[in-house]
Amino acid sequence: MSVSETSFYDAVGGEETFRRLVHRFYEGVAEDPLLRPLYPEPDLTAAEERLRGFLIQYWGGPNTYSQQRGHPRLRMRHMPFVIGEPERDAWLRHMRDAVDSLDLPEEQETRLWDYLVYAAHSLVNSPT
Repeated sequence: MSVSETSFYDAVGGEETFRRLVHRFYEGVAEDPLLRPLYPEPDLTAAEERLRGFLIQYWGGPNTYSQQRGHPRLRMRHMPFVIGEPERDAWLRHMRDAVDSLDLPEEQETRLWDYLVYAAHSLVNSPT
């Protein structure tokens, strides 16, 4: 990236934007009877930190996630959990709410949302 280019991470507001996005998402997950059982920890704080760190790194922010956890290997990390279409759709429903809450410009919102939809579909590991 040249000096004149701005990362998506910086363009959308940096860490604060991803902090808001992920926190809003997990507020929904905490109340979701389908998704909440997929998070074995009694407190979602660690899950929130992992997702936030991953998204920050993916979108051009600091690579703290890889420093702490190694290569993301998303499919491998999600294999212990049954993720079918209902789980994917519930995940996307909460993420849609979180993305909408950011009030990003349309181009940025579309770019972020398209990636999240792609990622959600790629993690389905169980037939319906």
